Amino acid sequence: MLRMADVSDLQNLQSEINDFVEVRDWSQFHTPRNLAMSISIEAAELLECFQWGEMSNEELLSDSKLRQSVEDELADVMIYSLRFCSSLGLDPLLIMREKLSQNHVKYPVKKAKGNSKKYNSI
Repeated sequence: MLRMADVSDLQNLQSEINDFVEVRDWSQFHTPRNLAMSISIEAAELLECFQWGEMSNEELLSDSKLRQSVEDELADVMIYSLRFCSSLGLDPLLIMREKLSQNHVKYPVKKAKGNSKKYNSI
């Protein structure tokens, strides 16, 4: 059975990513601008997996080649995102929790349930 990662797993992974970058002397290339561009590029590659059609979760899970592509591109987005946090000294769990808290205020259940409109349109 799979287990959920905990905070120490995330911190260890972030350290592993940072070590990977450091031993290759890539920090010099990891400016906020370059990392933001890399996140966007990898997100576009993730979107490319779905370019020519809509598919259900079951269809995605049953197509091993597509699933592997999705996993690879999503991993790239997340690795660059964690690296971005490290480069700016941000705690990824903290900033996600803060954003989720803001979203609870922006999207109260009574107004947002079943509604895909942006918070300023509901």
